[in-house]
Amino acid sequence: MESSDTALAPTPQTPAAHHEFAMCFTSTPRGARLARRLVSHRLDQWGHVYGSAANETLTLIAAELAANAVRHGHVPGRDFHLRLTATSDTLRVEVTDTRTERVPPRSVPEVPGDAESGRGLLLVARLATAWGTDPRAVAPGKTVWAELVSTTERNGDALSRRVNGPASPDARSCAPAPGTPPAPGACPRRGR
Repeated sequence: MESSDTALAPTPQTPAAHHEFAMCFTSTPRGARLARRLVSHRLDQWGHVYGSAANETLTLIAAELAANAVRHGHVPGRDFHLRLTATSDTLRVEVTDTRTERVPPRSVPEVPGDAESGRGLLLVARLATAWGTDPRAVAPGKTVWAELVSTTERNGDALSRRVNGPASPDARSCAPAPGTPPAPGACPRRGR
């Protein structure tokens, strides 16, 4: 066996996915809604239960990316593709559409308070650990992706602190003790 003096650069390795879900959806509001619901359902099946910070955050991110693919990436007769992966510490969602000329800006500007739209990517940028765009590998288009990294077990405590901020010592919990009804007026409704 011959040895070589040339050193090979290590190729970046993406961590192997423990779970993966991928599906094409019609580029309609109904397709975006179905994508959002299936992301939440898959995360629940993978141990990130409904209502957990990880499930709610990634579902919101997926909903924004799918809505953007429908609204800004729609090409008549073409679907969008969603891919969801989970490793031991990272959840990743990717949404691919066939539009090449409408790539989201890397830095998302603040939107005026009276604007009716334009906050979707701002939410993604604030909620995701990382996000970005890549050109579509095999055909025209782009992939917009977002990742959530959690360093704790699947109960989402670290992610909850990242999304909502650390709880203050005098913060009141809205959740009642198991088996007891919530106290009237204990938790004000949040914008519903």
